[in-house]
Amino acid sequence: MAALVAAAPQQSGSEGMEPLLKLPCTSGEDGESVGADVETLRDHLERFLLSEVGSDLLAAKNAGDLLRNMLEENCKLEKQVLTASSSMPLKVSAAISAAEGAGCALTELMQSGRAVSTLLKQHMEEVEPWMDELSLRLHHVSSIERHRKYLLCLQHIEELSAVIQQCLMTSSVWEAIEAINSMAQLHAGLSPSSCSHLQSFLKETLTFWHKIVKERLTSDLEKVLAHLHWPIISPPPQSLSSTVNNQEVYAQLELLISQLLALQTSDDLLYQWDLATAEPSAQPAPSSSPASGSAPLCLPIQIMLVPLTKRFRYHFYGNRQTNSPSKPEWYLTQVLMWMSYSSAFMEEKIQPIFEKSGTTISARVELCRGLLTLLQEKVASDAARLLYEDTLFCHLVEEVLLFEKELRSNHSYPAVLPGLIHLLLEESVLQKWLTVEKKIAVEKMDAILSAEEAWNSQYKDISDIDELKAPHCAETFMTLLQVITERYRVLPCPAAQLKFLILQRELVDDFRIRLTQVMKEESRCPLSARYCAILNGVNYISTILVDWGDDVFFLQLQQAAVSLGEESVVGSLGLKEVGRLASLEDSLFEGLLALLERLKGDMMGRLLEWTMREISEKAKPYSQERWLSLSCQQDQLTMTLSSSACPMMLCVRDRLLYLHQALSLRVFQLAWHGLADRLDQLIYQDVILSNHFSDGGAAQLNFDMSRNLYPLFGHYCKRPENFFKHVKEACIILCLNVGSALLMKDLLKAEESETRAAAAAKAVATDPSAKSALHELGIYCLSSDDVLILLNLRASLSS
Repeated sequence: MAALVAAAPQQSGSEGMEPLLKLPCTSGEDGESVGADVETLRDHLERFLLSEVGSDLLAAKNAGDLLRNMLEENCKLEKQVLTASSSMPLKVSAAISAAEGAGCALTELMQSGRAVSTLLKQHMEEVEPWMDELSLRLHHVSSIERHRKYLLCLQHIEELSAVIQQCLMTSSVWEAIEAINSMAQLHAGLSPSSCSHLQSFLKETLTFWHKIVKERLTSDLEKVLAHLHWPIISPPPQSLSSTVNNQEVYAQLELLISQLLALQTSDDLLYQWDLATAEPSAQPAPSSSPASGSAPLCLPIQIMLVPLTKRFRYHFYGNRQTNSPSKPEWYLTQVLMWMSYSSAFMEEKIQPIFEKSGTTISARVELCRGLLTLLQEKVASDAARLLYEDTLFCHLVEEVLLFEKELRSNHSYPAVLPGLIHLLLEESVLQKWLTVEKKIAVEKMDAILSAEEAWNSQYKDISDIDELKAPHCAETFMTLLQVITERYRVLPCPAAQLKFLILQRELVDDFRIRLTQVMKEESRCPLSARYCAILNGVNYISTILVDWGDDVFFLQLQQAAVSLGEESVVGSLGLKEVGRLASLEDSLFEGLLALLERLKGDMMGRLLEWTMREISEKAKPYSQERWLSLSCQQDQLTMTLSSSACPMMLCVRDRLLYLHQALSLRVFQLAWHGLADRLDQLIYQDVILSNHFSDGGAAQLNFDMSRNLYPLFGHYCKRPENFFKHVKEACIILCLNVGSALLMKDLLKAEESETRAAAAAKAVATDPSAKSALHELGIYCLSSDDVLILLNLRASLSS
C-alpha cells in the first residue's frame, strides 16, 4: 500500500504513463500539501482497491498481481526519470555550443562586409570620372538617334507628299488616298510624342493634300450627280433606271463614292482636330456634324447635301417670305418631302456602293441625319427667339412633335439616333414649355367651366355609351390632360416626363378645387341638375385616373420616380408609401384619388341628407298611422297600400327615377344603396319602434313594405329586401303567429335572465338556443334585445 501511495507523485512528471491511482489534488490559499485530507485519501484508496482487487481483499492472487503491476510501473517511471535527467544536460550544452559558433560566424561575416564596403567605396571613387564621361557620351548618342528619327519622319512625310503629288499628276487617285491614309497612321503613331512642331507640320501637310484630293473628288462627284438629276426635289419618276441609261455614269459614281469612303479615315481625323481647336461659338459645319457627340457624316453624303443645304438656307433664312416664325411647318414639311423623294435613289443607287465598299452605313439614314442637322440648327434658333412669344412657341412645339412622329413612323428613322425632340429638353425651352402648358390649361379650364354647355353631357341622348354621364367640362378637361400626355410621352428623358406629370397632378387638383367651389354654391339644392353633374364629373375623373394608374406608361414613370428619387413625387411620402409605389400597390395618383373620393363622399352625403329630409316629411303621416286599431285581413289580394304611405312611396319613386336619370350608373348605385339604408333606419325608428301593432297593423305594414316599398328598389337589384334588413326582420317578428311569438318571448326572457345571472357571477353565458331560433326565423341583423322590444310592441302579446 505504501508503494501505491509513493507511486502517485512520481507518475505526475512522466509522459505517456497513466497512473493506476489518481489522488485528489486539493490546495487551499494557505498552501496545504496534497495529502492533507486523510479522510478523502482513505476513500480514494478504498475505491481503488475495490476496482482493482475486488471484494475479496484477502485473495493472494489478486494482491500479488496488483503488487507486481505496481512494481513494474515504478521501475518504468524510474527509468524515464533517469533518462530524462541524463539527456537534458547534453542537449542544452549542444545548443549553447551551436549558439557560440553562430556568434563567431556572424562576427567574421560582419568584418568581411566592412572590408567589402571599403573596397567598393574605393572602386566607386576611382570609376566616377569614367561614369560621368560615359553618361555624356550616351546622352549625345541618344540625342543623335532622336535627331535621326526626326529627320527620318520628315523624310517619310516628304516622300509621301511626293507620292501624292505624283499620283495626282498621273490621276492615280487610289494611290494618293493610300498615301494620305499612311500620313494619318503616321500621325496616330506620333500622338504620344512631344515633338509638337513635327506634329504641326504633319497636320498641315495632311490637311493640304486631303483638301486637294477631296476637292477633286467632290468636283467629279458633283458632275456625276448633276447627270443623275441630283438633288431630287420633286417626286421622282417610277423607275430611276430610265432616267440615265449611260452605264459609264453609274460606274464613275461607284468609283468616286468608293474613293471618298476610303478617304473617310483622314477626314474623321481632321474633324477631330477641328473639334479640339474650335471655339464654342465656332463649331464645325453642320453638314459634317449632325449632332453633338454624333459621328460625322460620311464624305459622299456631305457632298450630296451641299445643294440641299443651299436651297434650305436660301428659302428659310434671311428676309424671305418662306422664313416665317409662325410657319415652322413649312421647312419641316420641306425636309420630310426631300427625305421621301430621295429615299428610292439612296436605296437603289447609293446603298449597293456602300455595301460593296464594306461599310455598314445606311445611305438613306445618313442622308436623313444630314438633313436633320439643318433642322436642328433652325429649330434651336427659332426656339430661342420665340421664348417670349407664347402662341408661336406652342405652335413650334406642336410642329416639332408632329415632325418627330412622322420621322419615326413613316421614314423608319432609328430611335437610337437623335431627331428634334432633344432640342425641347434644353432647360430654358423645357421650362418655357411647362409654363405655357400650365397657362393654356388654366385658360381652357376657365373657358370650359364658364361655357353654357359645361354641365351637360355630350352623349345624353345615346344611353348605351353614356354610362358615366360625364359633364362636358369634366370630359373636356380630361381630354386636355390626355393631349398633354400624348405630347410629353415621346420625350426620351424620364426626368422631363415626370415634370409634366407633376404639372398634370397640379391641374387635376386645381380643377377639383374649382368643382368644390361650384358644388358649395349648388349645395342649397343638391337635387339640381348641376349638382348631379358635378358628382358625375368627380366620379368620371376618378375613373380615368384609376385607369391611368394601371397604364404601362404611367407605371414606367412610377418606377422612374422611385429610382430617381424625384422630390416632387416621393419627397413628402414616408417609407411605407414609397415602398407601396415601388411595388406598384399604389399609383402616382393615389393622393388625388383620395381627395376626389372625399369630395364624392361629401357630395353624396349632402344629396342623401336632402333627399331623406324630403322623404321624412312625407313619412310623418305614415308614422302616425293607427297601427294598433287596424283589423286583420285574411286575403292579401284584397289589401291595398296604406293611404298615409302614398306620399312617401311617391317621393321615393320620383327621387329614384330622377337620380337614375341624372347620375351615372356607379354613382347611382352608391346613391340608392345609401338611400335604402337610411330609409330602412327611418322606417324602423320612426314607424316601427314608435308604435304598437295589432295583428292587422303588422300585416298591413308587411304588405306596404313587401309589395310596395321593396319593388321600388327591385328595378335595380334582384333581392331589394336584403337592403332593408331592420324593416324586413321587424316585419317577421311582428307577423309571427301568437304561439310562436309567445315561445320566442319566453325563450328570450330566459336567455336574458341567464345573461344577468352569468354577469352577476362574472361568468360567460353560453346558450345558443335563442340565437338558433332567431336564425331559423331569418333574423340575423336584430339582436335578442331588439326582438324582445318588437315582441312587446305587439298588442296581442302585451302584458
